[in-house]
Amino acid sequence: MGLEFHHETLGQRVLFGSGKAADNVAAEVARLGAKRVMVIASEFEAPIAARVTAQIEVALTHHDVVQHVPLETAERARAAAAEHGIDLLVCVGGGSTTGLAKAIALTSGLPIVAVPTTYAGSEATNVWGLTEAARKTTGVDPRVLPEAVVYDAELTVTLPAGLSVASGLNALAHCIDSLWAPRVDPINSALAVEGIRALGEGLPKVTANPSDLTGRERTLYGAYLAAVAFASAGSGMHHKICHVLGGTFNLPHAQTHATVLPYVLAFNEGAAPEAARRIAQALGAKTAVDGLNALRAALGAPTNLADLGFAEADIPLAVELSLAAIPASNPRAVDAAGLTELLSAAREGIDTRAVAWAERAAS
Repeated sequence: MGLEFHHETLGQRVLFGSGKAADNVAAEVARLGAKRVMVIASEFEAPIAARVTAQIEVALTHHDVVQHVPLETAERARAAAAEHGIDLLVCVGGGSTTGLAKAIALTSGLPIVAVPTTYAGSEATNVWGLTEAARKTTGVDPRVLPEAVVYDAELTVTLPAGLSVASGLNALAHCIDSLWAPRVDPINSALAVEGIRALGEGLPKVTANPSDLTGRERTLYGAYLAAVAFASAGSGMHHKICHVLGGTFNLPHAQTHATVLPYVLAFNEGAAPEAARRIAQALGAKTAVDGLNALRAALGAPTNLADLGFAEADIPLAVELSLAAIPASNPRAVDAAGLTELLSAAREGIDTRAVAWAERAAS
């Protein structure tokens, strides 16, 4: 049988250039003809946002940003946008900031110009997420895809080293999950593999010299590829688990993704040999898990969920909620026992080689 697949490419402008953020934001505001701009940025990111938006007229600045986008936070932002007659959203920050802009766009249809300061990747997807009553709900809607993304590696220099690592590994998770997600195809797989290669090259440079723009540009490029692949392929096992951990137990987003990733990879590796081969090749390693673990060790990545606040008593509920969300297309069948084993190992930080999921998956 010949090659056959269906692929959709999302339409979005990307403006990439170190030191060019203010110029590019001003150009996009002018291109879109916006007159009432709402700038969304956390208090921490406020100085960066002020610099990035210095060349435009701002009608409203909104700092009420909370991770995992609680519904009540979204409702306040939506009301503020409506009250001020906003016609364009400019979000400056990480995934939580972009997520809040998406929550406004979801109900208003307002266009977004996203200016990322981390490697979260939300800016390049049409995926939204909201948390209500300790449950995180995600969906796909064309209204939330930013009209344009302005990438400037200089804006990531102030990102603390630990968060740079966690955010970069979150981007790597987008790549790896895309290789077995529900809508995986040759195009998003190619983007994912190139993203893995770029992140594997860029992140060690960022940790070795945080002010090195070459490493940060490479990492930012990889994060964009990761997000585009993820937007096309859909959310796989890794992301479904992490959405539960974040939304239900309020674990920090990037650090949770960085910690869970090697366990999901070890769980699926034996049942997805071609994906594993390509991951290993992109990381310059003999096996995918070896390559990821070597990179994590070099970066000083977070090692266990217990340090992030995940208790042993939380495991049964996390297993129940995750099982209901994990796609049936996952390369290896997932049951309660296997997922309990995975989350227990991730909570304790057990070496993935000691669990030997790959051998059992292949048997």
